[in-house]
Amino acid sequence: MGGPSAEREVSLSSGRECAAALRGEGYEVTEVDAGPDLCTRLREISPDVVFNALHGRWGEDGCVQGMLEWLRLPYTHSGVLASALAMDKQRTKAVYRAAGLPVVPSVIRNKAEVGASHVMEPPYVVKPNNEGSSVGVYLVHDRANGPPQLSEAMPEQVMVEAFVPGRELTVTVMGDRALTVTDILTDGWYDYDAKYKPGGSRHVVPAEIPREIFDLCLEHALSAHVALGCRGVSRTDLRWDEARGPAGLVLLETNTQPGMTPTSLSPEQATAAAGLSFGAFCRWMVEDASCNR
Repeated sequence: MGGPSAEREVSLSSGRECAAALRGEGYEVTEVDAGPDLCTRLREISPDVVFNALHGRWGEDGCVQGMLEWLRLPYTHSGVLASALAMDKQRTKAVYRAAGLPVVPSVIRNKAEVGASHVMEPPYVVKPNNEGSSVGVYLVHDRANGPPQLSEAMPEQVMVEAFVPGRELTVTVMGDRALTVTDILTDGWYDYDAKYKPGGSRHVVPAEIPREIFDLCLEHALSAHVALGCRGVSRTDLRWDEARGPAGLVLLETNTQPGMTPTSLSPEQATAAAGLSFGAFCRWMVEDASCNR
């Protein structure tokens, strides 16, 4: 849990929740704030399983997965390749396209270039190519006077993506099953605060959308999970422009380490669709853990 990424605080929250839940399931749990001595700490602890509650770079992009493979320690969630692919949004889209899944146009540009002039006709979204949790996301409206002024914390290379109006939908895949669809309702943009602050968003589970769209969301999420080579639990985010019917549904990204906080979507879906308590959901991930993922 924890670690050095921009999503450290979310990871600490996920880790605390998962540790408490696993203790409730009868496991002996050691909480480790991942730092430069992580390899040494793991050798000292010699765990049966590593529950990976890290989010963002280093913990979700294949780095820690490679170390765990080297140490031959069974771990949860996706392996090296799937983690690396899914963390890189542009490469994720390439995999989606190859699998016949719908995406919106996007480009990778230098931060200075994006701040100097519109590199795409507004409205569009600017986001880091390799972070999650809506960290550093800018929405440029169609009436914007000029390009966004990006913060210094943004990486040099960013993704500029055409904005899709409509509904924010998400689907958790657990093993080989797409659980259900959540419709995420907010007063504005589904940003970091909307995701993690109590009351920041409202989740409708299952989503009250046409059955055709509901089933298509499930199919797309499972296809994305398989195409990327994900293991264990993943969550795929989608947008749906209702005015365009099925043609208005597009995939945004796949999270290989979905949040496990009190306001997170995947635990909520596991309860709603599979009848699993939070503890049972965590237990399933521990029992699913392995090397060679």
